[in-house]
Amino acid sequence: MQVPRYWREQRERYNLTGTRCGACGHVTFPKRTICPSCRHESLGRLEDETFEGTGRVVTWTRVHDGLPGREVEAPYVLALVELDEGPRVTAQLVDLDAGEVEEGLRVEARFRKLGEASESGVIHYGYKFGPVTR
Repeated sequence: MQVPRYWREQRERYNLTGTRCGACGHVTFPKRTICPSCRHESLGRLEDETFEGTGRVVTWTRVHDGLPGREVEAPYVLALVELDEGPRVTAQLVDLDAGEVEEGLRVEARFRKLGEASESGVIHYGYKFGPVTR
């Protein structure tokens, strides 16, 4: 399998796919092989669930020192987003100023470039979140 195809098929990265437990209904992201709520009762009863990608900001921080090789992106806002379906996701907020971020802000997932793997130019894409526009 070619590298670009491999990354395109990573459902958790591109489609916000997690799991819903058929035993207790608990929803998790990313996908799990066992439910953290009912544990062994979930064996064989977990189903894939693709989330809508909308939610609200629970808490956030402004990062001033970027990761090595990504210093030009700093400063940026990193937030804990609670999806409407329940799971919480850590993600970068985009398309807004840090002064616009507040607890409870409605956000939606956006497909964005995350970085490049090497000199070969393989680009990694994934989700970030921005203010709801619909």
